[in-house]
Amino acid sequence: MVRAVVFDVGETLIDESRIWLRWAERLGVPPLTFLGVLGGCAALDLPHRRAFEMLRPGFEVEDEIARWATEDPDGLRENFDADDLYPDVRPALAALRDAGLAVVVAGNQPPQARAALETMDLPVDAIRTSDEWGVEKPEPAFFDRVVELAGVPASDVAYVGDRLDNDVLPAAEAGMLPVLIRRGPWGYLHAERPEAARVAVIDSLLELPDLLVPSAAR
Repeated sequence: MVRAVVFDVGETLIDESRIWLRWAERLGVPPLTFLGVLGGCAALDLPHRRAFEMLRPGFEVEDEIARWATEDPDGLRENFDADDLYPDVRPALAALRDAGLAVVVAGNQPPQARAALETMDLPVDAIRTSDEWGVEKPEPAFFDRVVELAGVPASDVAYVGDRLDNDVLPAAEAGMLPVLIRRGPWGYLHAERPEAARVAVIDSLLELPDLLVPSAAR
């Protein structure tokens, strides 16, 4: 029985469209070009940062982030805020908590992401990032920390994410219930792969209560 649900961040809770469009403008390339190359990275199982290297050989993302912060200290730049939440996030998380499940957010994110999520006042029990843990998905140690944070055995945890490789298959290997959400470029592409047959696939977070909570508990 699932007693805790843990969520990835990007393209699970957060629509990253505005972030990528700001990056396209920053790089000086048409939005379609940047998004197309990014989608190609998703299709070819390349890290998303390869998109920057393809479009700007020798480009150093961290150096550019530092320059960007100096030039536009009050802007969102590569970050997100509450306007980037997918519309199903708050009602879905609230429904899961109302059903008695612990709700946790844990994903590969930079240090400022936790503060950004906490300001949204989401109905969650805990928020953590890979940066503060010092380990990233898909490393097994990341999912060990997820289980520790959830406070229940791995078999009682569902992990929801938009990628097979980084999110749900490693979660399954750690003993959790894997749930792939079909949104964002990775989500749609990965839902078509044969490995997706090993996981639950949803199109909206609003499907989670029916998937995870016995009808008698709702």
